[in-house]
Amino acid sequence: MPRSLRISLLLLPSGLLMAVFVYGLIRLIGSSLIVDGTLDFTYYEAIFSRSDYVAMLGRTLRIAAMTTFFSLLLGFPTAYYVARYRGNRNILLLLIIFPWLVSIVVRSYGWVVILGPRGLINGVLTWTGVVERPLKLMYNDFGVILGLVHVLLPFMIIAILSVLMQIPRTLEEASMSLGGRPAHSFRTVLLPLAMPGVLTGITLVYLMATGAIVTPLLLGGLGDTMLGTEIFQEVMHFFDYPKAAALATVLLVTALAVVLPIQLLERWLSARLSDGGAL
Repeated sequence: MPRSLRISLLLLPSGLLMAVFVYGLIRLIGSSLIVDGTLDFTYYEAIFSRSDYVAMLGRTLRIAAMTTFFSLLLGFPTAYYVARYRGNRNILLLLIIFPWLVSIVVRSYGWVVILGPRGLINGVLTWTGVVERPLKLMYNDFGVILGLVHVLLPFMIIAILSVLMQIPRTLEEASMSLGGRPAHSFRTVLLPLAMPGVLTGITLVYLMATGAIVTPLLLGGLGDTMLGTEIFQEVMHFFDYPKAAALATVLLVTALAVVLPIQLLERWLSARLSDGGAL
């Protein structure tokens, strides 16, 4: 069998999957723009003319950005520790991916038990007399961000760790042997080489946070709805598919507006690093 034919057969399943995805995406956008066979922007005008939908879009982007920030803040040190750990690294990797073995519904509901008015934290604070009434730790941005960080943090860690594992420790040691302090070596050597993994993690976490449904629904409540939960309700409760398609298209465009520049930056960094150029 010719090599080109073997490659084509191997790529065929992926090609079919991408074709189905593209077809579904075209149908999605088309159902929000074409009404009775004519081009119609009624659904988009209705979305952007309502202040609650505009606020919902802003809340979705804000929560996604904050989730990505805190995931990076926690994920990079964790990935660095695992990459430089001299013992059995498999145990640490197992601890990182262990949350994936539990359903998102179960994990999110676990935070309801912890953060609720009668949950673990408020119960302890009230019993010790630190507070007189329960704190509002959920049904707000704080609860949603905390739940999303818990769900999406492993993706950030794995993305960064996959790059850090390929960076030799000797590069940092060489920098410090030439008089560079640890902070300087980190900024000039380690961080530039790790940036492709960092940008990949940012992309993954941001995209999944913008489309999250279960965690915002359980921890955010009806007053702090995100676009993902609103799309779910429009489809499952109201059966308004064109409106849901319009909301999904808006979410897609706004997400791409953030992700595409990050992807271009990642390609530029990868090209510079592969050519041995300085950042």
